[in-house]
Amino acid sequence: MPKLIKNDTVSSDSWQRALPDGDQLVKDHFPTLAQWQAATETLPTVQLQPGDVVAELADALDTLDIIAVDFPVLTDGRGFSYARELRQRGYRGELRATGEFMPDQVHYLRRCGFDAFQPADASRLEEYLRQLRVFSEHYQASIDEPLPLFRRRDSESQPA
Repeated sequence: MPKLIKNDTVSSDSWQRALPDGDQLVKDHFPTLAQWQAATETLPTVQLQPGDVVAELADALDTLDIIAVDFPVLTDGRGFSYARELRQRGYRGELRATGEFMPDQVHYLRRCGFDAFQPADASRLEEYLRQLRVFSEHYQASIDEPLPLFRRRDSESQPA
């Protein structure tokens, strides 16, 4: 059973990365966007690949429990933008990064909206967890903290 980081702990989960070469759904594998769209029943999960269009999920965001975003190679960062767009469109379910990303990227993945991480190299999960705790405060606004630090401090100093 694959290991992942969810709720800041290492846990097991039966879901695995999509098998994008086939048209058929495979048990315990996320369906690709094309497989999800072709399905005759409503599927609660989908995996986005680089090149997919996030807007194609816009009408179904309330019906999806998990959206996985695949990072097939380390140098493809489109998943960061996909996460931000999904959260800005109102997606509130689990947003899982899967595939090839490094431990020092998980902090930034979280800032973009990811809340679960399933790296291809599960042997380093403790390092991924440690990297999630490196920063305790952020100056910039992001999906996980919409106000920059100076605005948060201004609101804290205002009388109630």
